[in-house]
Amino acid sequence: MDTFSDRRAVRRQGTTAEILAAAVELMVHDGVAGMSLSAVARRVGMKPPSLYEYFPSKVAIYDALFARGARELHDAVHWAGSNPDVAGDPLAALREGARAYVRWSMTNPVVAQLLNWRPVPGFAPSDAAYAPNLEMIAETRTVIAAAVEGGLLDPSAATEEAVLLFTTVIAGVVSQQLANDPLAAPGDGRYARLLDPAVTLWLEHYKS
Repeated sequence: MDTFSDRRAVRRQGTTAEILAAAVELMVHDGVAGMSLSAVARRVGMKPPSLYEYFPSKVAIYDALFARGARELHDAVHWAGSNPDVAGDPLAALREGARAYVRWSMTNPVVAQLLNWRPVPGFAPSDAAYAPNLEMIAETRTVIAAAVEGGLLDPSAATEEAVLLFTTVIAGVVSQQLANDPLAAPGDGRYARLLDPAVTLWLEHYKS
């Protein structure tokens, strides 16, 4: 019985992943808000009622994509800001985390729109889906606090306003890149190249 349940769970996970991949493919062509359940069902070879067993609504698909994307983005930023190359250097960790954010967004432009903008009227992520974003911001605050404690940044850098400005700088670069140069490869892009000087401006403004 346990083996059968495990196999069924694996099959369900595989089908769920296939449905989400199909939704992303459709959003590439039809726009994030243009995805429809019937089109997703056709793409994966299902009837709409069968699809409802996995996702009861479009909102559920958007929420699942948001949750998965938010976790992947968090993990990318976390790894970049905590890898051995930046150990003990909070300013380098901030820069690497910001680069990872932009790099991930350019690699996953459709889901990045869902995370950074509000392209679907009426959709807002659930608390569970949004949780990785809050974790990422909390970790950013911790790194900034370490820079303040080490005398690298002024205490004002750790204020809510300063942290909001830091995240706005990064998200602004992503938004400009996706809106104006969406086909650029990660590591390239007219706006993505402005990330480092933009972060430098923030660091200079709050330097100790």
